[in-house]
Amino acid sequence: MDSTASDVVRRLGDLLAVQVNSSPELFAGMEKAAAAVDRERAKKTTNEGHGPRKPGLRQLPRAERAPLRMTPWDLISTFARATTLARQGRGRGLAEHWQGLKYCRAFTADRHGSLRLTDEGKAPELSYRAMQARELGRAFGLAVAERALRERYPDHLISLVDAETALLPGFARTKPAGTLGARPRPDFLLEAWRPGEGSRIFVVTVNGNHQAVKPKTSASARTTYRQLARGSERVERLHLGQGNETPTIMTSTEFLATAGVTVHVLHTTGGVELPVRPTSGPESADVAIGRRALRYADSVAIPTKRGVERHNAFLIPEEQFSWFGRVIARAHAAGQLSLAGGGGTVGRYLIDEQGGKHFSETAFAGTASVHDAKTCFGEEQYVGTDQVFRINGTRVEAFSGIATELYDLLAEGKVEEYRQRVYERRKDWPEPDDIDGWGASSFRPDGTALAIRVLPNSASSENLSSG
Repeated sequence: MDSTASDVVRRLGDLLAVQVNSSPELFAGMEKAAAAVDRERAKKTTNEGHGPRKPGLRQLPRAERAPLRMTPWDLISTFARATTLARQGRGRGLAEHWQGLKYCRAFTADRHGSLRLTDEGKAPELSYRAMQARELGRAFGLAVAERALRERYPDHLISLVDAETALLPGFARTKPAGTLGARPRPDFLLEAWRPGEGSRIFVVTVNGNHQAVKPKTSASARTTYRQLARGSERVERLHLGQGNETPTIMTSTEFLATAGVTVHVLHTTGGVELPVRPTSGPESADVAIGRRALRYADSVAIPTKRGVERHNAFLIPEEQFSWFGRVIARAHAAGQLSLAGGGGTVGRYLIDEQGGKHFSETAFAGTASVHDAKTCFGEEQYVGTDQVFRINGTRVEAFSGIATELYDLLAEGKVEEYRQRVYERRKDWPEPDDIDGWGASSFRPDGTALAIRVLPNSASSENLSSG
């Protein structure tokens, strides 16, 4: 018998373990898969589009590869934050970050408390299976990557920015729509920051797969190893300055692993730090950024056994670090507003190539997602947007938003003041256990919140349908 909506919503708040694997054996398996990929490519008539792989890959430190304990709702909220500025469907009015709600019934716990996919989660059909791997790969991979950075920088905040959004101002090919073309690139950038210090940027790839690994599955045929091998090529396509100083995190999530959902991770170290920004004036993030025409073709020199070779890559030269820091800060501000249904205010932080016009236009009737929902969690007022849908015929409400005080600062264009204020308040936000009337909730140090509940007037109809 199907669970009731109340059961589903309650389970979304259960704390579960997500397995993390980062080991020398993982690296060795990736190397074998990379060699197999190279052999396959050598048989083809062209090798166009493929470049060098990231050197120096290694396992995570011990503290960062412990099992990750979080709720399914935290994972869905991670996915939501990753897709607020998604451009695939141009679905701003439909709030693309709500796509994650389709996974409300995809997670369960095994007898050891590890997170697994439910029967429904294991049975996606046709192309939906690839979509699930791609979307949930983002959620799990980013959750593990963020945990790693919190371990390294416990007194910093971690911001998430889509790599395409960050790169378009410097490398967009055409106007006004803006595109990076088919150039290989990483998926996301994570920024570790606190006021008065230079930010550190981490280049991240996230993948997922449904392969059921058998004892006879060779390393060259294992999807996770092949995903990491290709991921190492994509992270090598983005450099902050010359040299090999851009830190990276690569993940591949195995949904049908024997031990439960398992995130496989490799990383590289690096010491790049962006300059400290002033809190006001033309060099602050409060001021709109200008477009740059940065070099992509043969932009990076990489030492090889045959000498130095030049490769195509998204290179942010050191003299543009200050500008790029503003790009990151403003893109993150746009994402925060979009999560709260910021409407036209989102567009003020994005240039045309990033979709600024798209986010500034009035949405079609019936599809608008604007900051028209307000709620209190504990004693904190939040403003945002909501979505009402059905689970097993019962109406359920999901809310996403940001603390009103922070929303007002971003809506007024005060990015630097927002960053100062959110850092001061990073430990002030409610805890899920303190919230009444909601089935599951997720509160981030950046002042954002996502919560879900069965609508009060749906309780009686649910009892009828399940009785």
